[in-house]
Amino acid sequence: MTNSLMETPGKRRLWRVGLLVVVVVLGLGGLATFEHRSLSESIASFGHLDWGWVATAVAAEAASMAAFARVQRKLLRAGGSDVHLRSVMAVTYAGNAISVSLPLAGSEVAAAFSFRQFRRHGIESAVVGWALALSGVISSFAFALVLAAGAVTSGSLTGALVGLAGAMLSLAPATLILLALRFQQVRRRLNRILAWLVEQSIRRFGKPGAEAALVLEDFLERVASLRLPRLELIEVFLLALWNWVADCLCLAAAIRATGTSVPWEGLFLAYCLGMTAGSIGLTPGGLGVIEVALSAALVAVGMSSHRALAAVLVYRVISFWAVMMVGWVVMAVISRHRSPRPVSSVEPAD
Repeated sequence: MTNSLMETPGKRRLWRVGLLVVVVVLGLGGLATFEHRSLSESIASFGHLDWGWVATAVAAEAASMAAFARVQRKLLRAGGSDVHLRSVMAVTYAGNAISVSLPLAGSEVAAAFSFRQFRRHGIESAVVGWALALSGVISSFAFALVLAAGAVTSGSLTGALVGLAGAMLSLAPATLILLALRFQQVRRRLNRILAWLVEQSIRRFGKPGAEAALVLEDFLERVASLRLPRLELIEVFLLALWNWVADCLCLAAAIRATGTSVPWEGLFLAYCLGMTAGSIGLTPGGLGVIEVALSAALVAVGMSSHRALAAVLVYRVISFWAVMMVGWVVMAVISRHRSPRPVSSVEPAD
């Protein structure tokens, strides 16, 4: 019995590694067989890139990352923490490096890392948890809007409705939890459930301490007390929207860098389809999956296969490889500074 239980996690890890290898091989194999001639022509086109447009693509990607960092900073400030934008940018780049470097659980590990880093800056746990959760909800809704807009401009109203419906369903659990915390009766029920769970954990494992239920209750009360003024909420949403739009503009600039006209009517839909394919998380940062899916989507909206593949490779070098490397450099710097100065606190806006 004990041996079988001990072997289960190992078997699961082996199954996941095997699945990852299969997906990577299939993705890279698909990329390599996209058309032998298209692949060779795509690689050859790297010697004729318009470096002005490459620089524009880099600027667009930097703007995208900055927008997401500003989203999180504004949410943290709503909780009364005046954290410097430079610190949030550092956590954003380092967290992104973790997220795109790990398969399957990359986003969860990155969220845990961001949580610890913001806590080390002296920000309350409830504020950090609320800011990270709300930024994810708002970002997902902004992506849904980009998807819907892309479907409409491409002439696919059905695609727009399906995209919005799917996004709403995926956002529903987190949104309902955040809204439910506003009601005292719901919080009381959650507190009773948490108290029961803590009691059972203490009986079985002797952990956590008896005060854990009170700590969790205070945590929920603090989360429920957090508010974001309407105008600031609109600003946060627009920044989240710009985060996605700027990333898509990075792709548009990469297309122009290859000397090809941008298929604006289908660009945003193709972009969203590529990002959706990569969000499954089976490969680190959608490696291989996004390249194949996005190239195929661009071909579907009118680009030639070798131009589409060349543009996607330029885009991924900037948005994936370059951003990831910057993130790991930032991570190395953060690791050498274990004790950042606590941030000053400010009164939250009414």
